[in-house]
Amino acid sequence: MFRLLQGDVGSGKTIVALIASLNVISSGFQVCLMAPTEILAKQHYNLAKKLFDKNINIKILTGKTEYKERKEILRDLKNNIINIIIGTHSLFQEKIAYHNLGLIIIDEQHKFGVKQRKRLSDKGGNNCDVLVMSATPIPRTMVMTVFGDMDTSIIKNKPKIRKEIKTFSKLESKINDVIMFIKKQINQQNQVFWVCPLIEESKKLDHQSSVKRYESLKKIFKNKVGLLHGALNKDEKNNILEKFLNKKIDILVSTTVIEVGIDFPNANIIIIENANKFGLSQLHQLRGRVGRGDKESFCILMFKSNLSEKAKKRINILKNTNDGFKISEEDMKLRGYGDLLGFKQSGLQSFRLADPVLNEDLFLLAEKEVKKIELERQSLSKYTSLLKLYDRADILNDLV
Repeated sequence: MFRLLQGDVGSGKTIVALIASLNVISSGFQVCLMAPTEILAKQHYNLAKKLFDKNINIKILTGKTEYKERKEILRDLKNNIINIIIGTHSLFQEKIAYHNLGLIIIDEQHKFGVKQRKRLSDKGGNNCDVLVMSATPIPRTMVMTVFGDMDTSIIKNKPKIRKEIKTFSKLESKINDVIMFIKKQINQQNQVFWVCPLIEESKKLDHQSSVKRYESLKKIFKNKVGLLHGALNKDEKNNILEKFLNKKIDILVSTTVIEVGIDFPNANIIIIENANKFGLSQLHQLRGRVGRGDKESFCILMFKSNLSEKAKKRINILKNTNDGFKISEEDMKLRGYGDLLGFKQSGLQSFRLADPVLNEDLFLLAEKEVKKIELERQSLSKYTSLLKLYDRADILNDLV
């Protein structure tokens, strides 16, 4: 199996992956689950420990795992003592050897490079299944599902208690309106994510820094504001996240470190500054940090007045849809679909006879015909004239 599990943010992809893991373990194989961040890996680890029987041996391995513990994990993996290993990039390092790896799960797969995903899948050999999961597949992956060997499964619905996130855009000059809205929400016992692109101010880039925004919000909301970014150490991050989880702070100012892996059902508002500086996938992932409970949720995209046409399109797409797959299609149109046979993940490519966006029906038809040829073991000799026609089209396109 080489399958993409597509489901919107919060639709239940992790549960599906864990059910698949249980089947694989019952058949005598090991499972490896790779996540892009330590926070997300730890969240998966805690959920798996909570759900699975104590007889199933689950371990977590990240770049911060102590040397002694790492040595024990590597030994136990090789000796088939560990059933499920959950971790970050550490899982595909050269020293790691699995006894009988039967399933590789890659969460938030767009966060990993093609080479990284390949290095991990090589650990499993020929009999290993690969499940990649994403709320918004990168355009390259999406095209591979159309005419590649990747199958697709889609979770179309979210859990019933979850309401659709309402998305608005707001000029940065109207920030006082946003502050007033937040005050009302906090009075109703709700919590807020406030995302900025940078940790500190930059003279070169016209972005609002998270540190500066934290300081300005502290003047208004006093000690009810926390700051989270990648430069903090593990204990500091955990301390702030715990305060937010226990409602000791109402507003969490953050960089995109919260993009994946944070699941706080009480947080129902996310403010994204300089929204025009983020890609569609990233904006959709950030928006997915809210709307995870039963409350009405809001996403406010803040921007400056001098927007490019592409930035306007991105913001309008987010305002008009919460559908991750639709967003992926639009992302493809804006960014291009990458190099299908290589390692480039975006950028326009020149197809000679068809275009994956405009001629999607032709690609699906071609995929069906190729499978038919393989199944019936047809001779390819009758397609010789077609290949010659393709060569002629190639030459004509070059001349044009």
